[in-house]
Amino acid sequence: MNQPKFFVTPGYGEYMLNELHYSQAVKIGDRVETSGQGGWDDDLQIPESLADEIAQAFRNVERTLATAGASWEDVVHINSYHVGGLPPEVNEVMVKLYSLRLENRLFEHSSAINGTI
Repeated sequence: MNQPKFFVTPGYGEYMLNELHYSQAVKIGDRVETSGQGGWDDDLQIPESLADEIAQAFRNVERTLATAGASWEDVVHINSYHVGGLPPEVNEVMVKLYSLRLENRLFEHSSAINGTI
């Protein structure tokens, strides 16, 4: 059986490891799973604009995947969690960013809004 290898995203991931005791990604064999990625920067600041926050979250996913030797090309499933409802802007921005990174490939997606699926 393959042993898990844990990865820490440089910057904010180091804080998460040191203060919260978890890594941003784990790799077992050729499978990579990431922990939740928010729209924060390396100083854990979140942009004021919702669109900018979502774009930062996508960049954080990309950075974390790269740390574990993966990329958006390897993504087959995405969970997304939304607090406070789902304004139309969220879907608009996410569809745009998915199409840029996944090049219109199909993938499995599940969402939870305010804790419900």
